[in-house]
Amino acid sequence: MGFSMDFLGRDIAVDLGTANTVVYVRNRGIVLDEPSVVALNTRTEKIVAVGNEAKQMIGRTPGNIVAIRPLADGVITDLEVAERMLRYFIQKVHRRRYLTQPRMIVAVPSGTTGVEQRAVKEAGYHAGARRVYIIEEPMAAAIGSGLPVSEPTGSMVVDIGGGTTEVAIIALGGIVTAHSIRIGGNELDQAIITYVKKEHSLLLGERAAEEIKIAIGSALPQDPEEPKMEIRGRDLVSGLPKTLMISADEVRQAIEEPVRSIIDAIQDALDQCPPELAGDLVENGIMLTGGGALLRGLDRRLAEVTGMPIKVADNPLHSVVLGAGRCLEEFDRLQGVLIPEPRR
Repeated sequence: MGFSMDFLGRDIAVDLGTANTVVYVRNRGIVLDEPSVVALNTRTEKIVAVGNEAKQMIGRTPGNIVAIRPLADGVITDLEVAERMLRYFIQKVHRRRYLTQPRMIVAVPSGTTGVEQRAVKEAGYHAGARRVYIIEEPMAAAIGSGLPVSEPTGSMVVDIGGGTTEVAIIALGGIVTAHSIRIGGNELDQAIITYVKKEHSLLLGERAAEEIKIAIGSALPQDPEEPKMEIRGRDLVSGLPKTLMISADEVRQAIEEPVRSIIDAIQDALDQCPPELAGDLVENGIMLTGGGALLRGLDRRLAEVTGMPIKVADNPLHSVVLGAGRCLEEFDRLQGVLIPEPRR
C-alpha cells in the first residue's frame, strides 16, 4: 500500500509564469519557486544554469552564454527551452526519477490559444508527466486566494503577474468574463528603466529596476516623508558607472502609464459584467493577487476608482500554484474547473 500511496503523492501543479515558475507537490505543498530563466551555452547548446543561478547571470554573461526567458507575456516563446526548464525543475523536485510519472496541472493565462495550450501540454509530457491538465490562471488564483468559485455568487479576481494581468469574473465554477492584457510587473520595470534613462541619462539593468520597484514603488503617495533610494547604473554621457538618488515620487511617475493600463483593464471588465453579477461584486469586492498586488497603494487606488472593496490575497505570489494544487488534492470535486481535454 505504501507504494501506491506514495505514487499518488507525487502529482504536481505548476505555475509556469513569465517571471517565476512555482511547483507544488501533492501532500507536500510548494517545493520550488525560481525565476523562469535558463542560461544556455550557445557553442555547446548545453544548459549552464536554471532558475535562481541563471537569473544572477542576466546582464552579466560572457559572449557564449545567453540567459533566455522561455516565456514572454505569459506565453511560451521558446518551446524547446521551456521544456528543458520544466524538466529540470521537475527532476529537481523528484529525486527518485525511476518512479515518477505524475499527473500534472499547469496554469496558463486565460487568453491562451489552443496552439499555446498544446505547447504547454507537450512540455509537460516531455518532462515526464503521465497526464497533463490545464487550468486558467485567474481560476487557479481565485481558488488559491480562497474565493468561493463554485457558488452562484460572482467573484472578481485580478491577477497581476510578470508578463500579464488577468482580470476575471467567476461564478459557478467557470469564468464569466475574462480580460487578459500583456502588461504586468516586467512592464513596470521597463517603465522605470525608460524614465531613468530619459530624466537622468542613466542606463539601468533589469534587475536593478525590479529592485527599485520592490523597494520604493507605489501607485499612490504613501506618507509625507517619502523614501529615496540609491541607484547605480551607467552614465550615458560619460559612459562610466554612476550612482544617484531617486525618490518614491519619481518612481511613481515612471510607472504611472502601465499602472493606469492595469486599472483600465479592470474597469473594462466591470463594464462588461452582467448586471446580476455586478450586484454581487459590489458586495464581495475584488481580490488582488499576483506579484503586482504587492505594489504599495494599488489597493487604495483601485478602491478610489471603482468604489468597491479591494482585498489583497494572503499570499499573492503563490495564489495561482496553491489553487492548482488544491485541484490536485480535491481532484474529484474541482475537476470541472480544468480545461477539458480536446477529444482525439
